[in-house]
Amino acid sequence: MTSPASLSPAEAAARLAEFTVIDVRAPGEYASGHVPGALNVPLDRLSEAVPALKSAAARGPLLLVCASGVRSTRACDILAAADIEAVTLTGGTSAWEAEGRAVAQPAGARTTWPMERQVRLAAGSLVVAGLLAGVRFPAARWISAGVGSGLVFSAVSNTCGMAAVLSKLPYNRAPRSATGLADTLHALQNRHP
Repeated sequence: MTSPASLSPAEAAARLAEFTVIDVRAPGEYASGHVPGALNVPLDRLSEAVPALKSAAARGPLLLVCASGVRSTRACDILAAADIEAVTLTGGTSAWEAEGRAVAQPAGARTTWPMERQVRLAAGSLVVAGLLAGVRFPAARWISAGVGSGLVFSAVSNTCGMAAVLSKLPYNRAPRSATGLADTLHALQNRHP
């Protein structure tokens, strides 16, 4: 499988009006700041959005965005399998902001850590807990071994089960006032170029 096409933040900013921008991060991450005009379709719900994304792609190009580019690259691969062409933002929202570009944030939205940072905290905490508990209960060291194995699998498969679990936590969900996925899909199908 080939890597999807990608654009640097400068290239994407210069052509932003051409794209339907889709942010594939968890709703809480999206609410803490996203590329202006981006619509939120979380990666774990992307399959539900395929018909609407196909409709949007027929009217113009799709730009997929996440925090660092990993999830948006995965999303491009999923869409390519459904015959939907999309490009990814190199470096994601982090690179966008690092270049001094503004992000949109709903009024009153709380800031949520990027998913990669949440995964590092959870994985590190479980490893330390497993090692500490292993002093008294040697079998508890298997917790650390399991987390380490999961991280190796995550790197090899370019997926992350821990991120999928963490994305379900309340602070990673959309605020009550945020637009739901159904509204986003409706907007995608009815958006005019």
